[in-house]
Amino acid sequence: MTETVVPAGLPTRHSIVGNRDTEGRGGRRPALVPASGEVLAEVTLLDREQAGGAVEAARLAFPSWSAAAFPERAGLLLKLREVVLAEADSLAALIAREQGKPEAEAHAVEIFPSLEALKHLALHAEDVLREDVVESQLLLFAHKDCRLAYAPIGVVLVITPWNYPFAISLTGVAAALAAGNTVVLKPAPSTTLIGLELGEMCRRAGFPDGVVNVAAVDDEGAQALVEDPRIGKIVFTGSVATGKKVMAAAARNLTPVLLELGGKDPAVVCRDADLDRAARGIVWGAFLNAGQTCASVERVYVERAVVEPFLARVVEETRRIRVGDPSRAETDMGPMALERQRRIVEDHVADARSRGARVLTGGETPSGPGWFYPPTVLADVDHSMRIMREETFGPVLPVMAVDSLEEAIRLANDSEYGLTASGWTRSPETARRLQEGLAAGVVTVNDCVSSYGEPTAPWGGIKHSGIGRTHGLLGLREMVQAKYLTWDRSRRPALWWYPYGEDYRRLMRTANRALHSSSFFARLAAQLGLGRFARYWRRVSPWSVLKNVDKLF
Repeated sequence: MTETVVPAGLPTRHSIVGNRDTEGRGGRRPALVPASGEVLAEVTLLDREQAGGAVEAARLAFPSWSAAAFPERAGLLLKLREVVLAEADSLAALIAREQGKPEAEAHAVEIFPSLEALKHLALHAEDVLREDVVESQLLLFAHKDCRLAYAPIGVVLVITPWNYPFAISLTGVAAALAAGNTVVLKPAPSTTLIGLELGEMCRRAGFPDGVVNVAAVDDEGAQALVEDPRIGKIVFTGSVATGKKVMAAAARNLTPVLLELGGKDPAVVCRDADLDRAARGIVWGAFLNAGQTCASVERVYVERAVVEPFLARVVEETRRIRVGDPSRAETDMGPMALERQRRIVEDHVADARSRGARVLTGGETPSGPGWFYPPTVLADVDHSMRIMREETFGPVLPVMAVDSLEEAIRLANDSEYGLTASGWTRSPETARRLQEGLAAGVVTVNDCVSSYGEPTAPWGGIKHSGIGRTHGLLGLREMVQAKYLTWDRSRRPALWWYPYGEDYRRLMRTANRALHSSSFFARLAAQLGLGRFARYWRRVSPWSVLKNVDKLF
């Protein structure tokens, strides 16, 4: 590839550290327009020392931010929501230019879920993170006041991908902030302008210095961030290969990680499905964002009895998709975001063709500028093909006929991934079989992909699709560390304190039988036997025993 020439006079953007623009000393990187290949702007990159400065700014801001009352943090999240809403049109235009999805789609899948997430966190995060009372199940601890508290972690490093550069960045950052953490955001190299725009919005919303920092870095700077011992947790969204590298680097400091990785998401179309609805939903799920979605429908298993009418509907729907300039209102699908990703798609389609797959529509890279690829439907595919095993991450929909629902579920689960899966049926019983049988972190029936927009729904996968969850209660709990708190209100010495001796040995032997003998009469006899020990009554209140007598049985 030839080196990109940066025209003179283009705008230059810098990282945001401590609410100040910080010109990077680590070189410069052009921001490209996927629809044309032209240079949009230039970004300066922080060197290792400057990247460490972003972490230090977040570390210094953490004590005051974590101590802030929740209404103060919630108020700033709502202020950020106002800023995002006010600038939604210009933000959608930037997303269309730098990432390539149509402006309408940017509003629907980037801005809309971000607004919902900010509102939900501002209104409900305090309840989710409120201390829980924990009732002791151990009779000997029944007098203790026990609680489970959720404390902020510290500095959270949020590393985000290029396919949803605003929504994934904002929801990760907002959850960390709501929980009382400070943040260093490292946006993807190809969508850095969008990450910097989010940092600028946080600055305009009034977040204090150092609470939100956006670091534009190269690979060396990214490694410095991941290996920084001041980072309390790493939240990474991206490929499996890079996720493994992040996890290995984080292990040097035992930094906990949350990984949201790839998918090879299956759809199962049953013989009783509404084929019109299934075709429309699956086509959208396959070609949304030019197929560059970790939850894209990348494999379809259709019961043989309905495969031909289903394919006819899918091809008809696919041919209606209008591909073109993402800034134009009539465009349904823009270019792919990266030239190298388009090459992966080309290789997968070529491999499938060589192994006998039929191309029903699409399948040919167009000439001209930009990284466009047509929405493509394949038939006669099987698991010997890369298109059915490896993550394609592009606008290709392979459809495979199966003889039964059981075979469909088995093949759907025959993958190293397990992010999302969908089933299409009219039957409640079949829907239940699909929900229970499909191995994935998210299973939907008669829809796909959309649960990411629901702020209460956890998001994440199993197997190579990741570790942990974002979004919802589970995602918010990922941003805190649990603290078990106890307060012993008794003035008496604890039963298990020194000294030991023979009397104590017999007492504990009797206590074990009193609480755990399988025979009710053996437990009762041992419970009565506890009354013979003076040490027991010196340390255990009779009122406490009566109050918790249920624990004896």
